[in-house]
Amino acid sequence: MSDQSKSVHQFKVKFINGTEKNLSEYKNKVLLIVNIASACGFAPQLGELQTLREKLGTDNFEILGFPSNDFGRQEPLEGNAINAFCEVNYGVQFPVFEKIMVRGEHAHPLFKFLNQSSTPRWNFHKYLINKDGEVVDYFFPFTKPLSSKVKKKIQRLF
Repeated sequence: MSDQSKSVHQFKVKFINGTEKNLSEYKNKVLLIVNIASACGFAPQLGELQTLREKLGTDNFEILGFPSNDFGRQEPLEGNAINAFCEVNYGVQFPVFEKIMVRGEHAHPLFKFLNQSSTPRWNFHKYLINKDGEVVDYFFPFTKPLSSKVKKKIQRLF
């Protein structure tokens, strides 16, 4: 069994509506955790992420989106406007959480943990998490979610 201190399962996060989610509820699922931003040039990846989720199913896999304004102030939206943007423009059905900081001393504890593997340099940095909650890989923003590289690495963890 995985050491909880090396796992994302030790963290709690909040949805945009303020409801808390314990990431331990994702035990036994492969996760792709992504910092997102609506005004970023990579925003079309939201649609690709949703397609990836549909192709791989949600029994063994989930995508978690975390809006952040840390890079170029590219997340000007707040609250439900973020969810509406993601759903209306890209059909996003995966969980989108409250807007947080993902780098620096004020980063959310989850991202302080993730940043031990790789600190995001821009929006749409993707962390691949195994079923035990451990970071096993990451992908830079320019790596498309539907690339064979991403899909193969996720599927190997099933």
